[in-house]
Amino acid sequence: MISLETIATFVTVAETLSVTQTAKTLNIAKGLVSKRIGQLETHLGATLFSRSTRRIALTPTGGAYLPRALKIIGEMRAAEEEINAMRHELVGKIRLTAPVSWGQRVLAKSLPKFLLQHPGIEIELTLSDRLVDMAYEGFDIALRWSAEEDLLKSTRFELSRIVWLLAAAPGFLNKVPDIKQPKDLASIPSLFYWKDSSDHIWKLQRGKRLEVVEVASRYHVDNPEAVLTACLEGLGVALVPDYLCREALETGQLVEVLPQWTPITRFGTRITALCPPERERLPRNAAMLTFLTELSV
Repeated sequence: MISLETIATFVTVAETLSVTQTAKTLNIAKGLVSKRIGQLETHLGATLFSRSTRRIALTPTGGAYLPRALKIIGEMRAAEEEINAMRHELVGKIRLTAPVSWGQRVLAKSLPKFLLQHPGIEIELTLSDRLVDMAYEGFDIALRWSAEEDLLKSTRFELSRIVWLLAAAPGFLNKVPDIKQPKDLASIPSLFYWKDSSDHIWKLQRGKRLEVVEVASRYHVDNPEAVLTACLEGLGVALVPDYLCREALETGQLVEVLPQWTPITRFGTRITALCPPERERLPRNAAMLTFLTELSV
């Protein structure tokens, strides 16, 4: 029978891709790390890692085994935390990933409050617009603009609402023809979060009426903050989320364009939290999810 220590060693090597780092993390000898991995491979009758003098990597078999090993370790840690939570404060590390702009503008401003409430918690926040593999990269909670399918079956939590709108600098609007209808945008320089070849096709809705317009831009960027900066400099009409431009609208640096029309984007209208069921059971993650659902944006 393979011990939980052996499975935990495999998971740590898979996460760090380093025997040396695993030994330091688990506070055991390097030789014991190699011994446990060898025992596990013998028990399974399969090679879990490919090894060379310079690097170590998961084999396809190792990659297939990792989610199951993570689930086993997750269940064990959840049980331990549930018992500890009955006696002590929440403890442990929470690994979060979130979209760059929302993470900077909203989440990063809120998380210090959670840390102050729970002194025993450590947070590791990764800001990225990339669709992460939660199991392989070891994230507890993934916050996203929309609820894409994940490699793991995850519980979804609807969080902050996002309103998409069109905005432009007053100086820019003074230089271009009046924008009265969505079709007028076709001849106006535009700015938008560029990740897909179809992102220059804008859909705007007013009641039951839907208008589709193809816009043009000389500036293609995959970062919403860069879109906002270009908009403030007067380079075009920008399609942006409200949390990003709210301050600029309030101070008059930007003006909302076609306010009676609502842009329909592929990013959805809410931030969604994804959490694998076995990680949701951990008291620290459950507390974080409750905290996130109560965020007021």
